[in-house]
Amino acid sequence: MKTLLGADLRKAHRIYLVLAALFICSLVVSNLIFQKFFYWNPLGLFNFEISVGLLPYPITFLITDLVSEIYGRRKANDLVLAGIFASVFSLGIIYVADMAPATGFSAIQDDVFNKVFGATTIAVIASMLAYLFAQFVDIQIYHFWKRLTKGKMLWLRNNASTIFSQFVDTMSVLLLLCYYNVIPWERFWPLLGAGFLFKLLVALIDTPLLYLGVYVFRRLFKLDVGEEIKID
Repeated sequence: MKTLLGADLRKAHRIYLVLAALFICSLVVSNLIFQKFFYWNPLGLFNFEISVGLLPYPITFLITDLVSEIYGRRKANDLVLAGIFASVFSLGIIYVADMAPATGFSAIQDDVFNKVFGATTIAVIASMLAYLFAQFVDIQIYHFWKRLTKGKMLWLRNNASTIFSQFVDTMSVLLLLCYYNVIPWERFWPLLGAGFLFKLLVALIDTPLLYLGVYVFRRLFKLDVGEEIKID
């Protein structure tokens, strides 16, 4: 663990704040837009049927892996808890907005607003439970492999932690949404397969991005392989 002082410490704090903002924004937005589904057929190989909520979601796992690598487990866990708080807070805002009656000249009437955001309460609760479990699993597995490989083989701990935790997250949230009839049960297996395969591809794609981020941090703060920085 490397202790930073002066300008380096301030710089590390600012970068952590930016990463936290991106993390929280990606998580909250994914909960708000999940009801829209789309088709994606890359190179004509497979026809994905997935929620647009999955588009920003993998960013959260990339950021927690990067924070785990550079700032350590405690700071990564802090991100997860901040994300849960932001999700609960956004849920409260949406609930109040849904309860407030629309005026006659409002561009969005109550029925439209409720149709778009009405399932958000269950979705956010389901997402929070699944996400909380999956992210803590991700962080634990990541640091297990980091200790085992003595800070080497970054690609292994990135993919081993993210792939497993993404499967846990996808399965958990779909089980909860199907149980509460937000999504019909007949869509469970197709959405599980498509959602997990999509996240698997994204996990593989984001590995070079993690390497780039770690490289920049190590050059910026003169870190050795596997060394973390300490900020309070």
